[in-house]
Amino acid sequence: MKRLWLLPVLCLGLMGCAQSPGERPFLLKNLAKSDIDLVADAHVEEVTRLAHELTIKLYQRNPRELRKGPPGMTLERRLALLFDRPRFITHSELDYRYGVDAIPLVFDPDFDGDRVFALMVGIGGMLHASYNYRHEFYLLNEIDQQKLYDSARNLEIIVWRLSNRKNPQGELFLLTNGWDEQGVANLSFERLFGKLIAHQDMMARIVSDKTNRTINKTVFSLATTALFPI
Repeated sequence: MKRLWLLPVLCLGLMGCAQSPGERPFLLKNLAKSDIDLVADAHVEEVTRLAHELTIKLYQRNPRELRKGPPGMTLERRLALLFDRPRFITHSELDYRYGVDAIPLVFDPDFDGDRVFALMVGIGGMLHASYNYRHEFYLLNEIDQQKLYDSARNLEIIVWRLSNRKNPQGELFLLTNGWDEQGVANLSFERLFGKLIAHQDMMARIVSDKTNRTINKTVFSLATTALFPI
């Protein structure tokens, strides 16, 4: 009996020893994951990292927005509210809106709150919803390829709005891409959004191919189409 008990321990030890440099460590929970679950986990991790980076850049470009939040608000506190687990999905300063429902506040002239926070609660919540509000996937968890695809289209619409919609004073609601003192274009925001869109589109295709479910690719206008519900 003692030898039988030692066998799985030895197997796990050998698997750990066989790990090559740079590889992720073996995790017992991964035995309950399919290949597509592991891919989904990686995509969730990467889109979260990109959203985190985008949040920091938006506050650096729009420092006034942080001052519109509750007294004493800091960037670190904002990042915690946006990305800590379990995820905070209710925010009184946004009238308890989350995901797609929070985006209109960013472009509402009457909204006097933190527009960066509203934007990232909207984007982060939308991405969260596209993965069925999960951070990890296992064999019995499903992913909807249409939600992933629609979230990518919503990101395209949001990028258009950020570059084109202006307040009554003729100013953009939030600054993103721009030019430096030498007149060189700064397209770092565009690249970040592009990576987010690419990840969502790729994951939608992977799920569609795996499940043999079709993605409904509707033709739409960036300027006039409402955000797709996720």
